[in-house]
Amino acid sequence: MAIARGYAATDASKPLAPFTFERREPRDDDVVIDIKYCGVCHSDIHQARDEWGNSTFPMVPGHEIVGLVRAVGSKVTKFKIGDRVGVGCFVDSCTTCATRDLDLEQYLPGLVVTYNGVEAGGTPTQGGYSDHIVVKEGYVLSIPENLPLDAAAPLLCAGITLYSPLRHWEAGPGKKVAIVGMGGLGHMGVKLAHAMGAEVTVLSQTLSKKEDGLKLGADHYYATKDPETFTKLAGSFDLIICTVAAEIDWNAYLNLLKIDGDLVLVGIPENPVPVHAFSLVPARRSISGSMIGSIKETQEMLDFCGEHGIASEIEMIEIGQINEAYERVVRSDVRYRFVIDMASLKA
Repeated sequence: MAIARGYAATDASKPLAPFTFERREPRDDDVVIDIKYCGVCHSDIHQARDEWGNSTFPMVPGHEIVGLVRAVGSKVTKFKIGDRVGVGCFVDSCTTCATRDLDLEQYLPGLVVTYNGVEAGGTPTQGGYSDHIVVKEGYVLSIPENLPLDAAAPLLCAGITLYSPLRHWEAGPGKKVAIVGMGGLGHMGVKLAHAMGAEVTVLSQTLSKKEDGLKLGADHYYATKDPETFTKLAGSFDLIICTVAAEIDWNAYLNLLKIDGDLVLVGIPENPVPVHAFSLVPARRSISGSMIGSIKETQEMLDFCGEHGIASEIEMIEIGQINEAYERVVRSDVRYRFVIDMASLKA
């Protein structure tokens, strides 16, 4: 076993603190990665604070991981020492299921998440708020050379979380797409939908980020605090992607859809949100959900971002600032994604 250093939550009520633990020994199909940067996702906070009720401790969060290959197993063919690589939200999946689908593996049984999970053999998974990680070759991703490594980190969750529904619901030329929320997820939705050729509208609570939204590729920007927004835009959109976890009135947003329009949820509110049948039936509208993406689709997203020069807008922090960063994420006080410089572990 190799000793790893990182930051962990040891209890839901305690701040993250320095933590030393063991990584498993690499097998012949493993890649050992020196972690350079790790993005901070709101789901890290939910799990570190046991807000979803499924947390195990001690927990090293982090699933927006980028770094350089330190070593490879004897059977590894895709990567070599020094390659720029990433690790996203899961590090294994069912490879023997009759229903396995490489395009949909994130929805199938057997998924092993990057942290707060258990690998085959019973070893707890620990995430990217650490100095290195050991991952099976099939779950390691190539980072395009033209993307800044630090700003590419959030693509491993925020990027694929928006790319997948945009592709599935065929955002592109001639489609009107609205992004609800202009945060870590939402700003990636704006960039990606714009690059796909869609007409992009941001629906945000206020106009405080309008200048940013337009700069990043939005064609229109509206404040949802203004009741006139919902009157003016009724029946306007082919696709709405809701990135917020707040309990908003989904019925009001459904009424912004055209006939056969789709409202897709990627943000997860803590409590159930009621939906009225009359918001759906008269215009054959649909409400759906979407969760990250497969490894295949995540690599496709990274290649797309490389082709279009797309990365996240980030604020760099040191690992010792992580608890303050958590509070700022909860207050929506970041533009638009925190990324931890893991070199600060050595400071």
